[in-house]
Amino acid sequence: MATKRPENMTFEETINELETLVVQLENGDLALDDALKKFERGISLARAGQGKLSDAEQRVHILLSNDDSAPLSDFDPNAN
Repeated sequence: MATKRPENMTFEETINELETLVVQLENGDLALDDALKKFERGISLARAGQGKLSDAEQRVHILLSNDDSAPLSDFDPNAN
């Protein structure tokens, strides 16, 4: 089965796979090359998960900061 790109995964899928990788790495049974590949995948998953959390935080901030009379605007995930 092909692995999904982290940016195409849900937050929950990202966390589940990351937890699995951590367990595999903590067991210490992997060859160095396999461990490095799993570590790289884990870094990608962690970064994608952090990005998803940042997007959610921005959306919540927008929702809480606008008052009832403020005009609605589209969410821009690339806005800082």
